[in-house]
Amino acid sequence: MENKVILSCESTADIPYAHTIERNIPVIFYSYSIDAQEYEDNMGRDSESLEKFYQSLDEGKMPSTSQINEFRYMDFFEEQLKKGDLIHISLGSGVTPSVNNAYKAADMLREKYPDRKVAVIDSYCAAPGFGLLVDEVADFRDKGATFEEIVEYAKIMSKKVHSQFFSTDLKFFKRSGRVSGAAATVASILGICPIMHLDETGHIIAYDKVRGKKNAISETVNTMLKLIPEGAQYSGRCYIGHSNCIDDCNETAKKIAETFPKLEGKIKIYDIGNIIASHCGPGTVAVFFVANERTSDK
Repeated sequence: MENKVILSCESTADIPYAHTIERNIPVIFYSYSIDAQEYEDNMGRDSESLEKFYQSLDEGKMPSTSQINEFRYMDFFEEQLKKGDLIHISLGSGVTPSVNNAYKAADMLREKYPDRKVAVIDSYCAAPGFGLLVDEVADFRDKGATFEEIVEYAKIMSKKVHSQFFSTDLKFFKRSGRVSGAAATVASILGICPIMHLDETGHIIAYDKVRGKKNAISETVNTMLKLIPEGAQYSGRCYIGHSNCIDDCNETAKKIAETFPKLEGKIKIYDIGNIIASHCGPGTVAVFFVANERTSDK
């Protein structure tokens, strides 16, 4: 009898934990620290978690995050391998090198469980874009695909999930080195919003800049039109993530629904979780969708 295929992911997929339970996707959790107090990434399990998190940011407290080490991956993977073959999708390597620890853990467990298959897939994504990829792969798994077919599909789709985003507060991007200090200062003074995306390796690239949120939303949606082969007829998944800026997020969703009429009522809005928000801070809106394979250009 063929082994069951387990699909797992990480809390930085930033989709509700209840959703992963419903889809039978085990999750390994990141953690973060504020004032030497450690907290587990929440995924919507505590409705007050993000409110308290942003309150801490308003008070000037700076969160810190850490990788998942190989021993935690080993414990998590081993639990799954007792139930079947495992395909684990990780937070993108352009955001964190944690995936390298996952590779090491998988290598060690292959020796311990020679009759099991285990694969680690670099998502090259983060936040709800990571979640969108996980949902796409889960759909393919649910069609009865084999282990090898799912692995190949996940690798292909990891490069087809696009992330377009902008931020009205670059302080945290500056702190994490994603945007230079001078650029962040000038942007703040002039009300300039850099337009960013994740390239094919999952690294943040600021490729344009506009003045004001309205123009940032328009540019983001126009870029979607350019990248999606079906253009305005696109009817695939579209997830929008935001970090404590729901009004900007809703305006973006409205513009997308007007531009892509087949998405009306289908756009999913999610909070960017504690881990990713520790690096982008408040004020970020990110749009995720499926298009041609990512390149360095957009």
